[in-house]
Amino acid sequence: MPRSRRWTEALAALAAQARRLAAAVRDESGSASLEFITVGVLLLVPTVYLVLALSALESASFGVEGAARQATRVFVQSESEGAAESAARTAIQVTLADYGLDAHNAQVAISCRPNPADCLTRRGYVTVTITTTVPLPLMPPVLNLHLPAGIPVTSVATEQVSRFWGSR
Repeated sequence: MPRSRRWTEALAALAAQARRLAAAVRDESGSASLEFITVGVLLLVPTVYLVLALSALESASFGVEGAARQATRVFVQSESEGAAESAARTAIQVTLADYGLDAHNAQVAISCRPNPADCLTRRGYVTVTITTTVPLPLMPPVLNLHLPAGIPVTSVATEQVSRFWGSR
């Protein structure tokens, strides 16, 4: 019987060690804070990026809309078409620069109706369309094209030429 006693004592020691290990595994003290930090970071980082991207997009939208509106206003108040186009381009450059956008990357189209050949016809309409691309924040260049990933933003503004234009 001494041999079975050794096996019994060894099994009892092994069982005691297994109970201590199981108790240690069941002890989850401190894991709630770790889980909170992990989940918090996983949710916070995309949320912060979303706020940054949306604020950049909103700022650019305001800038492009303001530039188009101001360009039509200065266009219809100018004395000649040459001065009108120059004043409109200047207004676009200044407004986009105020919002941190590069005016050289903006596509500008000026159209007139009812007579496309003469934009400053009394009671005619001048339409300015501005399109630019808003780069996404913290986004690296894609595929080495030297173009940042971005979202296109377009604004259209129309203004009527005064019926008293040219009578000054």
